[in-house]
Amino acid sequence: MAPRASSDHQDLVLTLDASTTACKAIVWDRNGHPLSEGRAEIQLNSPAPLGFEQDAEEWWSAAASALRVAASGVEADRIRGLCIANQRETFVVADRSGRPLRPAIVWMDERCRDQVERVRQSSQAESLHRITGKQPCTTPSLYKVLWLRVQEPELFAQHPLVLDVHAFLVLRLTGELRTSVPSADPTGLVDLEAGDWSEEALALAGLSRGQLPEIAPAGAALGFVQEEAAVACGLPAQLPVIAGAGDGQAAGLGAGILAPGRAYLNLGTAVVSGVFSETYQTSLAYRTLAAAGPSGFILETDLKGGTFTLDWLVKRWGGSPSPKGEVLRDLERQARGLPPGAEGLVLIPYWNAVMNPYWDDDASGLVMGWRELHGPAHLYRAILEGIAFEQRLQTEAVEAAIGGQIEAFVVTGGGASSDLWCQIVADVTGRPVRRAGSQEATSLGAAILAMWGTGMYPDLPTATHAMTTTGASFEPGPHRARYERLYSEVYQGLYEAVRPRMVRLAAYVREAGSQQETRC
Repeated sequence: MAPRASSDHQDLVLTLDASTTACKAIVWDRNGHPLSEGRAEIQLNSPAPLGFEQDAEEWWSAAASALRVAASGVEADRIRGLCIANQRETFVVADRSGRPLRPAIVWMDERCRDQVERVRQSSQAESLHRITGKQPCTTPSLYKVLWLRVQEPELFAQHPLVLDVHAFLVLRLTGELRTSVPSADPTGLVDLEAGDWSEEALALAGLSRGQLPEIAPAGAALGFVQEEAAVACGLPAQLPVIAGAGDGQAAGLGAGILAPGRAYLNLGTAVVSGVFSETYQTSLAYRTLAAAGPSGFILETDLKGGTFTLDWLVKRWGGSPSPKGEVLRDLERQARGLPPGAEGLVLIPYWNAVMNPYWDDDASGLVMGWRELHGPAHLYRAILEGIAFEQRLQTEAVEAAIGGQIEAFVVTGGGASSDLWCQIVADVTGRPVRRAGSQEATSLGAAILAMWGTGMYPDLPTATHAMTTTGASFEPGPHRARYERLYSEVYQGLYEAVRPRMVRLAAYVREAGSQQETRC
């Protein structure tokens, strides 16, 4: 069947934000206004220490459910195109038809530490960083593939497909084995300057091009929704599917970041910040990613323990039968009444190790200053402040590396709704913090790509300027001086001071775990 013809009546686009915890579908108009929404949860499993997996079939069932609900809220024939933003680094090993052969490995999975360390100690480490823009660490898919090859060699004897989340969903929707450059790039298998798979990275992973999807630029047409998928998702058949981006890059576009000077700051499960660069460059201060567009790059910092750490606080220390959201709101209310510095409690937020600028998988969280007076609200505020201190550390390292200033942050993600957190970030970093106009910046970024990719705007900047706004602004306030002292006299250099002990502690934990496995 030929692609359906477009008309002036088709003035909407549909996006799918396939995140770590849920699929959210939103219908958008030309002005960047959401009209209809659907959401379905995705379960996250931890089958082993440091291990995180998902059933990729849940990606599809959740996507279909969310898309059906969103599309039902408007006249479906008004929808001109569909675009996906996806959780990054997560991948599934599948057969040639796209059927999963085992659970998907999620970006949070750290069972590949041995593989990372071997590459770090090899002559390839520098070359891989230069080609892919990423230091060896447990986050990119490359090292998870290496781990999986050791654990399940029979799996790779089948010469299976290795699919990022975007590729898996596009295959189910269109039957086409394709993905986008900014969706494939976080796997650590892409030559960023070439915008194509890296032969060196593929050789290391033991993969051939035939096991991977074709890569297309963001905004390109990837295919059309097939009849079976259209029925499952409640969509018009032959709806164009436009190449999207990883959720971090999409959020940057949804925050209106198209040029250097401002950075997006996603206060989500992970705290991710990025600044646009027209030229390709690499540094230990950041990881380099393909931007959500036809050209350009994102110099990104990534703290894997963002709102994840707040969720940990509620789950492990909340002690309340109340819903998580209610507990967090109560903790925020109490924390707002505490002074800067949480009455002497300082926290290093490395609950999921640390990427830039240290790239240390042995790093762990640290809380210093415990006294009898401290309670859950103190720890809550210390988490917000610790993440803000870490963001300042990372941002200043990026500025030193690029020789330029980051003048302001545009915040997105669930944490952006917290006035307290936004003000703390402004006070700690000394930079204005502005909320993105949309709370769904990731989905909005995909909508911008869809509008441009389907020809509803002549170019990406025009679409971005028409569809993005900013909201409330938080300026550095009277607590700036107190936070300056805490940062310079306590936080800055604290991790380096305890790092040797953290390395020994991590070695002890590994040895204890091995002994436990032997006894079992």
